Amino acid sequence: QVQLVESGGGLVQPGGSLRLSCVASGSIFRINAMGWYRQAPGKQRDLVAVISRDGTTNYADSVKGRFTISRDNAKNTVSLQMNSLKPEDTAVYYCNANIVRPGFFYGMDYWGKGTLVTVSS
Repeated sequence: QVQLVESGGGLVQPGGSLRLSCVASGSIFRINAMGWYRQAPGKQRDLVAVISRDGTTNYADSVKGRFTISRDNAKNTVSLQMNSLKPEDTAVYYCNANIVRPGFFYGMDYWGKGTLVTVSS
């Protein structure tokens, strides 16, 4: 069994900051890419940022320069520092990780349950 648990969501005013964290636990041999996705009401789930095991990052154009993704391989965690938040950043944010379990050659994608970020005055 593998679990991803997010934390850090909440209500913030426009221009404010929030930090999301996600920890992976369970039967884990190796974690490949980790990332954050978001889904606003009535919209599809979109990639926000992704980080490879060696630290290579990629961001959605809409968050470049405002959000920073990081990870700690020793602790199986990934974080998302969100600055200069805008109302259009309001969404449920989901943690994603490609995890190789013991005895398997390939990784599978796992998802957290999501954490709500609301940007409003």
